[in-house]
Amino acid sequence: MNKKNKETKKMKDIMYVRKNGYTKVSPTTLKNIENFSQAYLNFLGNSKTEREAHDESIKLLDNAGFKNLEKFEKNKNPLNPGDKVYKSCAGKTLMATIIGKEPLEKGMHILGAHTDSPRIDIKQNPLYEAGDMALLDTHYYGGIKKYQWVTIPLAIHGVFIKPNGKKINITIGENPNEPVLCISDILPHLAQDQMVKTMSKGIDGENLDIIVGSIPVKEKNKKEAIKHNVLKILNKKYGIVEKDFLSAEIEIVPAAKPRHAGLDESMILGYGQDDRVCAYACIESLLNLKQTPKYTSCVLLCDKEEIGSVGATGMASNFFENVSAELVNLTYPNYSELVLKRMLNNSWMLSADVNALFDPLYPGAFEKKNSAIMNHGLCVTKFTGSKGKSGANDANAEFMAHIRRIFDKADIIWQTAELGKVDIGGGGTIAYLMARYGMNVIDCGVGLLSMHAPMELAGKLDIYMAYAGYLAFLKDERK
Repeated sequence: MNKKNKETKKMKDIMYVRKNGYTKVSPTTLKNIENFSQAYLNFLGNSKTEREAHDESIKLLDNAGFKNLEKFEKNKNPLNPGDKVYKSCAGKTLMATIIGKEPLEKGMHILGAHTDSPRIDIKQNPLYEAGDMALLDTHYYGGIKKYQWVTIPLAIHGVFIKPNGKKINITIGENPNEPVLCISDILPHLAQDQMVKTMSKGIDGENLDIIVGSIPVKEKNKKEAIKHNVLKILNKKYGIVEKDFLSAEIEIVPAAKPRHAGLDESMILGYGQDDRVCAYACIESLLNLKQTPKYTSCVLLCDKEEIGSVGATGMASNFFENVSAELVNLTYPNYSELVLKRMLNNSWMLSADVNALFDPLYPGAFEKKNSAIMNHGLCVTKFTGSKGKSGANDANAEFMAHIRRIFDKADIIWQTAELGKVDIGGGGTIAYLMARYGMNVIDCGVGLLSMHAPMELAGKLDIYMAYAGYLAFLKDERK
């Protein structure tokens, strides 16, 4: 090697240079990216609510030989290395585990994502008639820009639960032969008052009501005849009455299917990629552990992250801790609270959540060298929070060094990022709720453009590298 080449290599060794991942991937990896992206598209299209994402994940787990943990609990069957189990909470939250070779008190390797996404929910007493139209009253869920949800095709997804416990699933607007719904907006000619408002005030939350019908029943002198006709349609198709809305969870989501995006088809555009893109990558990485891992591998898919991780199905609940206790109970001769606490304290976790990609149309919101770039790989976020790191987990440098080692050893294309400029950005994940146990936790996920919009954009290479990185993490033996 001549002197010039030596100097060039030395500079490469001491400089941190990020590159577009497509400049260095092999033909085999390119093929893997496309295959994974197509499977992800199918999952995303079938998972427009947290319930649907949960059910699709259960199907994948069942097909891979995972068993419901409740059967082990009921029969008091012990768990052994290599056993594959899962447990569900209310059909929304899910924990899947492969028992490792090491005792549980040595800790687990955990991937945690959330399956809820910003959307519009139907109120409990929603149906009314006005202006010779029938409408559904709504309450938006999570952080949305309300103006993005008007005049676009919308679909209904959800469940009605009868007093006798019967569950009725409802989906309207996804098939081409089905009608879609929409929210109206005032025409520009009459919008003088609206147009001078700020974007956050342009559409009121109480005006996000869904238009669902305009034909009255033919019966004479029938009050609210259009509303009555809508109820007749629902009753005929689903056997429900108006009172059944009281025990229903009905969500309004974009009717559009996820699609390959870009003339080069290098991206995916779809609803709910925050955070189902990471959730799918987590599940697939667990399914592709071909050998029993050294440390017990765990995937946790939770609900309610977009509204603070609250409630019985959110990460702030005791679901994770309770299932972990069941694992201890079924792997040790005698249950020990101390073993549980040691297991939680000694665990490693990737909080698998999305970050914001640098947007060249809005450069003023980003500090570019510390922003995620499209197709530069899996994004590691040492801390989230806002402004002075308020609410951040802020992983320690030692754990960050472990993550570097794992990803570099596995040839993962990855990058680091914050979420926007210091005094502008900020966000939260489930990381801080897991770090309370003393375990090492860091945020690690896919970058998105148009996060929280009805349609979000992600790079295929970044998606695949999330899966590959998560798999490498689960396989790691901490050497």
